[in-house]
Amino acid sequence: MTNVADILKNATCKPSVKLVGSDGNAFAILGRCRVAAQNAKWTDDEINTFVTEATSGDYDHLLVTVCSYFDVSLDDDEDNEIVFEDD
Repeated sequence: MTNVADILKNATCKPSVKLVGSDGNAFAILGRCRVAAQNAKWTDDEINTFVTEATSGDYDHLLVTVCSYFDVSLDDDEDNEIVFEDD
């Protein structure tokens, strides 16, 4: 049996959320995701499933979960290359 989380993560049309250029606080990110989910007509159960998973770990886990459930926009220019720098 497929659960709600699997259905949402594997959806072909995920709600969009912009992360760059706005507050990176975990609660602010969750708030933006909630609004995007509500605009996409997610049920309360679907939103609660996302929030429960997103808050079940650290900040990195939150970001990974957001990327699993949403179409994450990293910048206004979608063609920008993402560069990871060594510490």
